[in-house]
Amino acid sequence: MGRNKSNAGLSASPVPPADNTTVNAEVKIREALKELFKLIHEVQDERSRGEHNLTNISKTHERMQQEQKITPYYKTKLRGLYNTAMQDAELEAELLRKALDKISEIKTIRDNRRQDSDRPKQIMRRGVLMSMLQQNAITLPLWVSKPGERPPPLCGAVPADGTYVARSGDKVAARVKGTDGEENWILAEVVSFNANTNKYEVDDIDAEEGKERHTISKRRVVPLPIWKANPDTDPEALFPKGTLMLALYPQTTCFYRAVVEIPPKGPQDDYSVLFEDTSYADGYSPPLLVAQRYCITCKEEKKK
Repeated sequence: MGRNKSNAGLSASPVPPADNTTVNAEVKIREALKELFKLIHEVQDERSRGEHNLTNISKTHERMQQEQKITPYYKTKLRGLYNTAMQDAELEAELLRKALDKISEIKTIRDNRRQDSDRPKQIMRRGVLMSMLQQNAITLPLWVSKPGERPPPLCGAVPADGTYVARSGDKVAARVKGTDGEENWILAEVVSFNANTNKYEVDDIDAEEGKERHTISKRRVVPLPIWKANPDTDPEALFPKGTLMLALYPQTTCFYRAVVEIPPKGPQDDYSVLFEDTSYADGYSPPLLVAQRYCITCKEEKKK
């Protein structure tokens, strides 16, 4: 008899109850989603009010053009309308910042829940892994700065400060030695950090859990950006044209030296880069697109 037949009369094994960590995470996510839903509605309401005021500004300008004169009345009216428009824009921007923060909070809770799970990680097929990495780059939050505010560390090309320690589960670039003895910069996931030895334990993102674990010094780890930089408001947080950087080669999990050909022009745009490649006559590959998430400062090797 087959296994299914012989077990037909047996009751199914009970499903183990969810642990408190999972339940608490689900509750936090539900509450955060409710708050996000409310914020989105507030943004839409504020935008509708703002559009009404912008319509009044446009109509006032049309009347002025028809009459071909600027009277004290129109000056006073426009000054009031523009002040209101600025206040509306600032309020909408603040609501959008809160919504982005809430989205980031939800992502953090979900990431922590996966890290706290006792279930072993599944081995991903390469196509699934590449799709996941691309999705992570697309959904990376955009930094929205306030007037006069400078982009923080790990926004675009802004490096982490010297005291920064990546958390367990964070994705980083790690310089590790392979089985062939050659050193490469790989995409890795932080397992832990030992403050006494100043060393990280990291897992190769492209290997079965624990099969390629490396213990390396902090200087061999570069945290990846946690925000996209907006070229319109924070161009200084992007690598300029001609900069040498480390970039994740498309459809791989390795970082290689590359030169910026064209920086992102919009918040959702990628870098166009030229990878160093001796197989080409000029020593560089054709232009390739790499997301902000996977572009980091190049740590020059010391010459022996």
